Amino acid sequence: MRKHIRLFQTLAFFGMLFLYNFANAQPAKNGLTVSVEEVQEDLDYLSSDELSGRETGTEGIEKAAKFIEDHFREVGLRPYFETYRDSFQVGDDAAYNLVGLLEGTDEELKNEYIIIGAHYDHIGSAKAVEGDEIANGANDNAAGTVGVMHLAKQLAEAGNSKRSILFVLFSAEEKGLKGSEHLAEKLKEQGLDLYTMINLEMIGVPMKAKDYLAYITGFEKSNLAGKFNEYSNGEKVLGFLPQAEQMNLFKRSDNYPFYKEFKVPAQTICTFDFSNYPYYHHVDDEAEYLDAKFMASLIEELVPGLSKMANTPTKEIKMNE
Repeated sequence: MRKHIRLFQTLAFFGMLFLYNFANAQPAKNGLTVSVEEVQEDLDYLSSDELSGRETGTEGIEKAAKFIEDHFREVGLRPYFETYRDSFQVGDDAAYNLVGLLEGTDEELKNEYIIIGAHYDHIGSAKAVEGDEIANGANDNAAGTVGVMHLAKQLAEAGNSKRSILFVLFSAEEKGLKGSEHLAEKLKEQGLDLYTMINLEMIGVPMKAKDYLAYITGFEKSNLAGKFNEYSNGEKVLGFLPQAEQMNLFKRSDNYPFYKEFKVPAQTICTFDFSNYPYYHHVDDEAEYLDAKFMASLIEELVPGLSKMANTPTKEIKMNE
């Protein structure tokens, strides 16, 4: 009889322990979790010597493109055009943006589009340091590329975006925003109803002494930052960086051609604050100096705001007068 009592007491104890742990468990945000290991693996590959700095028109960027296409296919994005590739020329070099579609679920709202983009090219080589000439471009902009890839995975797995989302990786940004200029003009000619364009640039390290996670360029041009933070359960995800305005960063990344063509909120999210990373266009811009855990956390923090943007009944994010 005592054995049965002890067995009952043991089962009761573990049952109570299970219920306590279940009640106090912290659920993954949005029911999804961004894998730090996968972020690190993708960063490592895209900024590896094998890709030789991903300069537009080279074998290295071709390898990067195939890697991204495989990811788009794996997470369930359809090609927006006949294939994932949007081809154009930069001088004598063939170049291509990569465009994946997550079609909206609402019959009306799916005709309105959000673009989430980043450039996946880099400069190829830079001033040699100890015999190393490969400018691997980990923060600039393998980090933004990985951000787009993992946002695509998160939002595709959620499967509840009423508006359609284009996930775009641009080539030839380093040649003067050529890829984004090409695609913005093309989509404008086709009559795309663009709601917002969000660009990710250099998100590989956390900012210093800020009360927000990332800044947004052209902060004052729209209500995007305020609405995004509101959508993010009150979290201060996006903020204002004075240097971004002083250096006119709004016009210096792939958001700008979409603003020019569509006159809608088209802005860049970035964490490079001019004090937290010394390797801009440097051969030491390598994955080992980035913070994959921070990146995974930032990507997760962006999901609620982007998801809300894709699901509001009306276009709440607007240009300021």
